[in-house]
Amino acid sequence: MREIVLDTETTGFDPQTGDRIVEIGAVELMGHVATGNTYHQYINPERSMPNEAFEVHGLGDDFLRDKPKFAAIGQAFLDFIGDSKLIIHNASFDMKFLNFELAKMGLRQLPWEQAIDTLAIARKKFPGSPSSLDALCRRFGIDNSSRTLHGALLDSEILAEVYLELIGGKQPDFGLSTRAEPKEGEANTAWSPRPRPVPLPSRLSEKEIAAHAEFVSKLGGDALWLKS
Repeated sequence: MREIVLDTETTGFDPQTGDRIVEIGAVELMGHVATGNTYHQYINPERSMPNEAFEVHGLGDDFLRDKPKFAAIGQAFLDFIGDSKLIIHNASFDMKFLNFELAKMGLRQLPWEQAIDTLAIARKKFPGSPSSLDALCRRFGIDNSSRTLHGALLDSEILAEVYLELIGGKQPDFGLSTRAEPKEGEANTAWSPRPRPVPLPSRLSEKEIAAHAEFVSKLGGDALWLKS
């Protein structure tokens, strides 16, 4: 199961009044495990950066001036996310900006049902408690000390950890997942248990064996031990 944990930074709150995306960061999960595959792009918003937004993410006009416009990266972004579920904190915010930019390009827009909103999950799981990304990091003991400013890729990496905690914590697969057979010429390095050459000796004493036999005899013919 492929999921994309995603975050954006913008010039403000509403694309309908001229605000634009200035950064996209995304982290790929496979089976709830980060693969190391990421998407990260700074974007020229084709407008000046309001001071209020600059104080949040630190992305100013001089830095963004030579970055590509959204029209140059929109298709590559869609290719990366595909039809995977999008894990987003406060999904309605990012989705409205992404769909605004995609619509301007004439590209397919993202259906709302493709997004999973971690803010909604947190509010349902911890009603009445703070549900910001920082608050959830404190709750789950996740280190966010490097988050001095908002950054789309860093926030996506942190959100990936928060998301896994929200859905029940990281679960090891204990080697139960189906492993692909090695290709011809490749060594089979998958570990599998082998039977012992000599069985371990019984730890039961003669007295315990006799007591168990007496207990089973009292069960009559209904004892599972006696059925073949």
